Amino acid sequence: NAAISACGTDREREKALHAFNMMMDSALEATTVTLNAAVSACEKGSVWEKASELMDVLARSKVQSDTITYNALISACEKRAMWEKALQLVSLMADAIIASSTIVYNAVISACERRGE
Repeated sequence: NAAISACGTDREREKALHAFNMMMDSALEATTVTLNAAVSACEKGSVWEKASELMDVLARSKVQSDTITYNALISACEKRAMWEKALQLVSLMADAIIASSTIVYNAVISACERRGE
């Protein structure tokens, strides 16, 4: 977790994702903290597609997402003006009974503004 978080900057996101993939391929068990660190690295690096892939992989695993996970995903959507995906993620949060936050709503509003909706 610490290695993934430490590499979670824009320039180091590939190292963070590599560490995450190595962890998933090994006997080590990923946690919510691991997921959040990897998704945050994607968000900071503006690589929505990778963040989305991580969510798809982990949706099939036992790792639970939380408010922090969705904050990072929705912030990644906001940076790409992907307002429809941001709204879809808010709906998924509600379905999963995950508490929302001001950060989430601000990012959704910003995504809509960037798209002109």
